[in-house]
Amino acid sequence: MYQIRNLLDNDDIRVVEKNGAFTIIEYQRDLSVSPQSAMNAYYCDAMNVRKRQVLCELKHSPVTVQAGAMQWMVGDCRATTGIKGVGDLIGKAVRGKASGESAIKPEYTGDGMLVLEPTYKYLLLLDVGQWGGSVVLQDGFFLACESSLKHKAVMRSNVSSAVAGGEGLFNLALNGSGIVCLESDAPKEELIEITLDNDVLKIDGNMAVAWSGSLEFSVERSGKSLLGSAVSGEGLVNVYRGSGKVLMAPVD
Repeated sequence: MYQIRNLLDNDDIRVVEKNGAFTIIEYQRDLSVSPQSAMNAYYCDAMNVRKRQVLCELKHSPVTVQAGAMQWMVGDCRATTGIKGVGDLIGKAVRGKASGESAIKPEYTGDGMLVLEPTYKYLLLLDVGQWGGSVVLQDGFFLACESSLKHKAVMRSNVSSAVAGGEGLFNLALNGSGIVCLESDAPKEELIEITLDNDVLKIDGNMAVAWSGSLEFSVERSGKSLLGSAVSGEGLVNVYRGSGKVLMAPVD
């Protein structure tokens, strides 16, 4: 049995969002200020630059986190590699190499609480079930997820254009039912959600945060010809085709 005081009952901490095993908190002020850092703290507060953290209640679900993300844990918390044999290890290593994510993401089980490292980035919770049971993430956005979600590396539909555009060939996909926590440079209030019904979305740059696994993702020329691309002033664009949703930041 354990008790935690001066965390959720601290008037300097605001609960931003809660879903599934995850609770996102935000520190309203930086109280650990010295005369040397006072000016920086003042302007950070004025511009909404605040520390945020994820609390994971393992009694709701085991969670899988990005390697090195754990800050502290209390109660019955057991960390495992999440590897279920040699074949699974090889599969995770290949997937990690392809997608650029860490090959082994620790899995935490039990009924205690796990707290992740604080970050100045914005933290987002997505319910994968509301994305048709499959969501694909832009590189570097994954922080944690409920362990019921299955990880998979998905390849873009046309390899040559991805190479030409300097993009990676694979992205991390999460399949199943559960909640995933993402780290984003843009707050949830600024993110644009576009729903496609057998249509096409073209984006110049890596502005998409996540998209439905049902969408076909490729990198193509902005025009039908090299001349058309030159006239438009754009080169290669990211293309999302089919039916599903895309979560997009206003700036990359």
